[in-house]
Amino acid sequence: MAYRLVIEPKQIQAQQIYLNLEQVHYLKRVVRLNQGDCFIAVDGEGNSWLASLDGNQAVIIESLLTPNTELPWSLTLVTAIVKGNGFDEIVRCCTELGVRVIIPTLTSRTLSQPSSHKVERWRKIAQEAVEQSERQIIPTILDPVPFTQVMGTLISREKSNYLCLTRQETPHLLTCLRESVGTEIVIATGPEGGWTATEIEEAIASGFQPVNLGNRILRAITAPIAATSLVAAVAEGSFKQ
Repeated sequence: MAYRLVIEPKQIQAQQIYLNLEQVHYLKRVVRLNQGDCFIAVDGEGNSWLASLDGNQAVIIESLLTPNTELPWSLTLVTAIVKGNGFDEIVRCCTELGVRVIIPTLTSRTLSQPSSHKVERWRKIAQEAVEQSERQIIPTILDPVPFTQVMGTLISREKSNYLCLTRQETPHLLTCLRESVGTEIVIATGPEGGWTATEIEEAIASGFQPVNLGNRILRAITAPIAATSLVAAVAEGSFKQ
């Protein structure tokens, strides 16, 4: 099995891939490739190539037609930032499951504003998850924004927008996904402690439909992963009947 490495399109010139120091270290020291050994280079935009290691660079052997591993639906996940490193797990798991866009959001109950360093870490984790899961496209991870901005400027009423709630009489997300007529899905999951009443009211007014993820109370880390799993299952046919 050939190892996969995400590169930037600008790294390709003619039939060569100009690797950076981190990529050279990964190929030579981590996966222990030798001169002439092959790996698969992907650009995160749907293109991939079979390449061979040549010193500290790589030579493209051929362009590859790889199986489409992307979800047929486009999922945007709006999820509240959690304390500690919990958001790392959200990014990793939801990337593996096929999310297209992640919007880290600041809510009334968000405890801290993440640094730019942490946001770059999330993007790096997404890249690693793409390599591991054999996806072709790296999900977009936006800079953190207040939930009011998400409702005001980043979400379109033309998409299917769902707000995950607890302890309220709402339809299950799975039921709504089965009945969805569009393929552009937006799901918002809340912070530890849940959404405030004002946030719920404003989200509904801006076009979000309240839904639930079951009878149990999920952690703020678990909820976005569960929601993404349901989208993947319905989009790929497991629960369409």
